[in-house]
Amino acid sequence: MSPIKVPTESLVAVPPGQRNGAENIKTAEDLLNSLQDVNVSPLWAQMARLNPALPNPSTIPFTWEYDRIRPYLLHAGNLIKEEQAERRVLMLVNPEKTAPYTTDTLYAGLQLVMPHETAPAHRHSAFAVRFIIEGKGGFTAVQGRRVAMNPRDVLVTPPWNWHDHGKKGAGEEGGDDSPVIWLDGLDLPEFVHFPVHFNEHYSEPRYPAEDFDQAPVVFPWSEIEERLNAQSGPWATVPYLRANGAEIGRTVGALAERLDARSESPSVRETASSVYHVVEGIGHTTIGEETISWKQGDTFCIPAWYRYQHFADDERVYLYRFHDKPMLQALGFYRQHGQDPETLVTVY
Repeated sequence: MSPIKVPTESLVAVPPGQRNGAENIKTAEDLLNSLQDVNVSPLWAQMARLNPALPNPSTIPFTWEYDRIRPYLLHAGNLIKEEQAERRVLMLVNPEKTAPYTTDTLYAGLQLVMPHETAPAHRHSAFAVRFIIEGKGGFTAVQGRRVAMNPRDVLVTPPWNWHDHGKKGAGEEGGDDSPVIWLDGLDLPEFVHFPVHFNEHYSEPRYPAEDFDQAPVVFPWSEIEERLNAQSGPWATVPYLRANGAEIGRTVGALAERLDARSESPSVRETASSVYHVVEGIGHTTIGEETISWKQGDTFCIPAWYRYQHFADDERVYLYRFHDKPMLQALGFYRQHGQDPETLVTVY
């Protein structure tokens, strides 16, 4: 192909005092090769990457099988002592990324506290939501309110709240010799994109706290399950909301789902990404072109804009999900497949 000839009369002259080596540029290739000298880059060469036609997450769907990970977590409990790890967590890292990415916007990890241990008090900018998987006698204190960590309950740690975790042993009321394990969900990837995170440690292992039977940061599973089962139909969902009806966090939301035996959920395609945990039951989920199977205890992720649908096997299924929809809605980035794009127009 012959080079494009530009009429010389259309060229803009570069004043001698502003050339700075640009006087040797004769072709488009010369221009591209010289731009790094002044720390600029041509948008026209990267327009498709920076202005994509569709969402293009860098993470992929993936499943973490609890019965495979749990032995490693127990070894960590025995080998990594309390004083060696501020938080004893195995992060659920997406195969296409490094920590802290479970999806492009969500972080998940499995945390363990052994009997008689304390995960020391600190506070941070990040928001955290925790689903308790197993254990008896676990507790957390959030901004001076100490509450029990009962299996299947969800507990919230709002930003900049002092919090610590602990586990009662066999010699204490309500305790035993087993650890407490839960699924952490945080908005840590946002602080890679926005490097504005703060973290502070308290002067003592535990922040002063009083025991509470109930607290706004606790969502008992018994109440969620009752609301799920009160709904008619083979599929139901209940969001975790604050008392005022708001989402549990500004960046992260959560919900629970029920699927009756041999039933299916609606098919969904949205810009929100999700992390699912199987509370109870066996089934599978179609995500894009693939199908993943899961059972109780497993955790799987769904990146943005992947179409997905859940299917229960021969028994009732309960699922827990946390997602980034509140953040996307606040930024104006949330969208569902099939939505009229004209409804997304911002009018000044």
